[in-house]
Amino acid sequence: MGIRNTALRYGTIAMALHWLIAAFVIANISLGLYMGDLPRSDPNKFTIIQIHKSIGLTVLVFSVIIVLWRLWNPPPALPKGTSAPMRLAAHATHFLLYFLIVAIPLTGYLLVSASPLGNSTPYFFLFDWPNLPFFSGMTREALHPIQHLFGRTHSILAWTAIVLVPLHILAALYHQFALRDNLLARIVPGMRVRGDA
Repeated sequence: MGIRNTALRYGTIAMALHWLIAAFVIANISLGLYMGDLPRSDPNKFTIIQIHKSIGLTVLVFSVIIVLWRLWNPPPALPKGTSAPMRLAAHATHFLLYFLIVAIPLTGYLLVSASPLGNSTPYFFLFDWPNLPFFSGMTREALHPIQHLFGRTHSILAWTAIVLVPLHILAALYHQFALRDNLLARIVPGMRVRGDA
């Protein structure tokens, strides 16, 4: 299996980024739902929030890389015989997923950066990840509506992912095991794709 994508399957870079981002997104959605129900007094809440932020920043970096990689190294075409409506749904879903994996962590980063506290993120408690500089010097009163906007947007996008990610997984399983068109096998390391050398 090569580094680059081929006509039949994704390469190792696309596979690695896909599965790393998927794992981080699912972990962060789970953490986000969990910490949302924690009282402010919970002694673990600060640590959980910092891990959530660190994972989000990691997803943001990996997402920019995978978008650039996809532009430079296009993915395999959809299987022959895929109907026009299914092609449209696949392209729309992939576009929305790519948008979400960039927009969700970016709005989170903007939310943290617009905090009146001005605290940087202790990235996995290894070093301080700086905030975006756009909001420095703004008053608490000016920051409050901005932070609320980014917080609301971050939440809406996250809930969109909560709906879309399971649909994406179910569609991949349907293609692989009902339609038997090797769609899932193309992105899973070690799975054989018909026509592979």
